[in-house]
Amino acid sequence: QVQLVESGGGLVQAGDSLRLSCAASGPSFSYYAMAWFRQAPGKEREFVAQTGWGGGLSFTADSVKGRFTISTDDAKATVYLHLNSLKPEDTAVYYCAALSRIQRFPAARDVNYWGQGTQVTVSS
Repeated sequence: QVQLVESGGGLVQAGDSLRLSCAASGPSFSYYAMAWFRQAPGKEREFVAQTGWGGGLSFTADSVKGRFTISTDDAKATVYLHLNSLKPEDTAVYYCAALSRIQRFPAARDVNYWGQGTQVTVSS
């Protein structure tokens, strides 16, 4: 079992930055690749970024490449999503996810564990 708890969402203006955090726990969380997904109202949940513990490979969706960055703090068992130059279209609930293997562009069906989500709202 893996437990994931997100934090850091909020209401910001276009052009602002945010940092989302995901605290991971459980006996086996370190064996999983970690990712962020997001879901806007009326839309499907979509992949944002993925990485593994201890650095190494990471992948970012084309829609946010150059603006969003994923990172980990292994000592704190925490995954971060750094959101820069935010746009109104980035408004969504952002979910932390754990996957059994790292892959380039995972789908929501590939996720083994989900966090509860954190709301990010970007005003114009």
